[in-house]
Amino acid sequence: MNIAYPYTLEPQSDGGFLVQFVDVEEAFTEGDNEEQASFNAAEVLTGVLAVRLERGEDIPIPSPADGRPVAYPDVGVQAAVLIDFARQGRPLSELARAMGTSWPAAQRLTRPGNPTIKQLERAAAALGKRLVISLE
Repeated sequence: MNIAYPYTLEPQSDGGFLVQFVDVEEAFTEGDNEEQASFNAAEVLTGVLAVRLERGEDIPIPSPADGRPVAYPDVGVQAAVLIDFARQGRPLSELARAMGTSWPAAQRLTRPGNPTIKQLERAAAALGKRLVISLE
């Protein structure tokens, strides 16, 4: 599973660039140059997805990039989003039982934060997945 969210990068007539996400309508930002716009894109994506997770709202699966630039939310939000996607609508109680842990402990994995690698490995295994870490 990959959570690279594509966005459009539109030059503005007065300089700078407007960033709008394809799958997350409320996530948009700008930057004076492409590098700054890219940095700001990751920041706003992180914030919007964190709010959606905290509210229990749906997280959209990213569309294919199709040549567009992509942004990734920060690692804490990525982990929560990946657990959310892997659950595929299964209740948290099922995840907690499969992990041999409490419901609140399983719930913490679905909220932005700093889960340990061990916690993520256990959750992935309980969901029939394998944790893979990469640097890009």
